[in-house]
Amino acid sequence: MDKNTLIGMLLMGVVIFGFMWLQQPSEAERAEQLRQMDSIAAAQQAAQRNDAVLGDVDTLSVAELARLTSVLQNMPADNAAINNEGVVLTLKDGNISGTVTVGDTTVQWDEVTAHTSANPAAHNLAVQAVQRTLDMYAKNGSFATSLAGNEQMVTLENDSLKVELSTKGGIIAKAILKGYKTWQSPQLVLFDKGDNDYSFTLSNNTQRFETKNFYFEPKKLNDSTVLMNLQLEGGAQWGLKYTLVPNSYMVRMEMVQKGMTQVIPLNINLVDLDWHQKISRHEFGKQFEERNSAIYYKFAGGGGDVKYTSENGNDEKEIKEKLKWVSAKNQFFSTVLIADSVMSTAKLTSIVTKDTPDYEKYLKDVNIHTMIPYSSDKETPASFYFYMGPNRYHMLSSYDKFSPKEDLKLTHLIPLGWKLFRWINTGVIIPIFDWLGKFMTNYGLIILVLTLIIKLVLWPLTYKSYVSQAKMRILAPDIAKINEKYPNQEDAIKKQQKTMELYKQAGASPFGGCLPMMLQMPILIAMFTFFPSCIELRGQSFLWANDLSAPDKILEWGGNIPFISSTFGNHVSLFCLLMTITNIIYTYITTKSQPSSQSMPGMKWMMYLMPLMFLVFFNNYASGLSYYYFISLLITIIQTYSCRLFIKEDKVRATMAANAAKPKKKSKWMARLEEAQKQQQALQNKQANANKRRR
Repeated sequence: MDKNTLIGMLLMGVVIFGFMWLQQPSEAERAEQLRQMDSIAAAQQAAQRNDAVLGDVDTLSVAELARLTSVLQNMPADNAAINNEGVVLTLKDGNISGTVTVGDTTVQWDEVTAHTSANPAAHNLAVQAVQRTLDMYAKNGSFATSLAGNEQMVTLENDSLKVELSTKGGIIAKAILKGYKTWQSPQLVLFDKGDNDYSFTLSNNTQRFETKNFYFEPKKLNDSTVLMNLQLEGGAQWGLKYTLVPNSYMVRMEMVQKGMTQVIPLNINLVDLDWHQKISRHEFGKQFEERNSAIYYKFAGGGGDVKYTSENGNDEKEIKEKLKWVSAKNQFFSTVLIADSVMSTAKLTSIVTKDTPDYEKYLKDVNIHTMIPYSSDKETPASFYFYMGPNRYHMLSSYDKFSPKEDLKLTHLIPLGWKLFRWINTGVIIPIFDWLGKFMTNYGLIILVLTLIIKLVLWPLTYKSYVSQAKMRILAPDIAKINEKYPNQEDAIKKQQKTMELYKQAGASPFGGCLPMMLQMPILIAMFTFFPSCIELRGQSFLWANDLSAPDKILEWGGNIPFISSTFGNHVSLFCLLMTITNIIYTYITTKSQPSSQSMPGMKWMMYLMPLMFLVFFNNYASGLSYYYFISLLITIIQTYSCRLFIKEDKVRATMAANAAKPKKKSKWMARLEEAQKQQQALQNKQANANKRRR
């Protein structure tokens, strides 16, 4: 740019700026402009007030009206209606009629399509509701004709189970278990309508179709089979076929379809499954029932483990492995979904209802999301079994036949303890319990006889324990003399050597009384897991206990005891109280028969504290468990006094003396022990001498 051009542009800018300055309005002119603008605003507000009486509003476009007519025309002749989000429309003789409800206002269809309205706000909301409905129908493509309908219930039942199927979503909406009752009702409803729902989500490359939104057409094929069918555009069909297996708690669910390749492309190989259930309360002892409710699931494969979510609080799990089945499990009843193939990955969520209004009615709110293999060209791309029934061991074991290629391990829905304790329960306790049930109907007596049998089988170990305790009582004075002879800490090894020599000569062992008792512990622990899970005790009364599977409350109060209320509860159970008293008596007898220990004077009080801890812990458990421990302790006390009558101390002394006179051959283990003790003693002497030299 040269010098002349630059000067010219500057002169032009000065001229333009000067012109604008000269043309600006005066103060009077600016005031007049402001007055005119205020007048225009006032006129607009007045127009808006007039429009509130009668004014222009939003309207449906010609294209939207054509789409709406097309949707209604494509619906089945007996179901040519839309009922969605307050939009209730029908088609008759080519004309649309109906209403749209928004909030508390109902707008007639003629008003929705009008260009003016006495209530423009409601009119516009109605138009928006219709537009959302059109969008929903557009998103559901071939399934759109099934979005409207009337919900119907179809019933299937056999001698064990009654299920009600809903045409809305094509699901099992209600299940009733025959022959069972709850603490409040003579009929046990495993889940009611609204408490259990599940939905499959099919998808193509642009759309997702959730079956919970559709109304299915029910077709009862026979007395035990119902087909919930969706008739899609273009002749395609998709449905769920339910078959109630005779004399069982099983329902077969099969996904069936025809011509679905025109809706779902072959490259789609997974279908989402979302299952939600509110686990209902059925038992009087709600606190314990809640602690035994969770989502259980089994990994696919013959050796797949059975796992579960937290039973004590909220929990969420992401499962990456394939699953065979998943269950909403209660203390005594379960709903189990078993896949014929597998379920690929899962997200499990369990929420305790404690802080919700549903706390008294429900235990947990569970959600299960998983995916299943799918192919649109197969007539039956997926199939399942629904088990809806009791957690009864032999019944669950018999259902392995529904999966011949894999052990379902449904019996693991019953918590019978870790492997050793579970083996004792399944291999010993349950067979004896069932065998006794063939001859007796009173379960209180069955528990009594079962306890007697267990005590009889364990009698050799018990007797050996008493003999060992008698030997230790006889040796107590000799052990006291050894302790007096070697009081110093540096003589601890020598004192131990002398004590071991005394035990060896007398043929006694400080562990002789403990070992037989330790061998009995697995049975005691197995019984601890067996009784709270034994459905046979459910509802069975004995003496003052109305239900052996629940606490036998004799005293209740409204408040909670600080620190222990969550475990102890707000009641006292009589069998638990009797067990505690008997346990204290047994502790007294045991401590009196044992030599006193000056080194641990507080141990005696600890032994008396244990029964009180058991009172807090067992007070909320099944009364059948407390009754078993009560009877077991009574029998143990009787055995203790019986052994004192039969085991004479003079005879035991003579046996010990004869045993001491026999030559003893050291075992390799004892020789190594003595050598280690000598080396340790030598090391201590060396350290002592070194300390003396330093001084």
